[in-house]
Amino acid sequence: MIALKAEDVKDFTSKLFLRETFDSFLVKEARITTYNQFSIDGHIRKGYFSPEELEEKGLEEYSAWSMLRPFCFSLIKGKKLPESFLIVLQLSGRNTEKFAAASGCGVDGRQIQGLYLNIRYEDGALYCITGIGLGFFTMDRTLEREWDEAVRKFLHAQGIVCSEQ
Repeated sequence: MIALKAEDVKDFTSKLFLRETFDSFLVKEARITTYNQFSIDGHIRKGYFSPEELEEKGLEEYSAWSMLRPFCFSLIKGKKLPESFLIVLQLSGRNTEKFAAASGCGVDGRQIQGLYLNIRYEDGALYCITGIGLGFFTMDRTLEREWDEAVRKFLHAQGIVCSEQ
């Protein structure tokens, strides 16, 4: 787990809410505080969709950020900054399996419950905190270190400058 502080909050939030930068991620949860606190549980309600829609859309357990991004943006746009927000992003199942295979850590992607990127804004500062969830206990931190490095590279590739905290 690492904590990275975004050096340019305006640029980061623009890439988060207005561009497709994070659209490949799923949303586990989101909490946005403006004049009220808005909470989003990212779980897909599969009963809402027909089996054909589930298959056609390739829906996973959680909603895609691309699907929720416009709604979340509508909650924060305006003249006043939000008091805070927390968005917990998760790598998709397909990408988690690809990541596990490419990392060489010896963990089967199906044993990984989640590779997370927690984005937290409060008191004018924006932080990205990495995390992993495993379906088993291990003292080996190889997967965690690989995920931390992958997030660093992803942010750098997107032109997002961060300092490690």
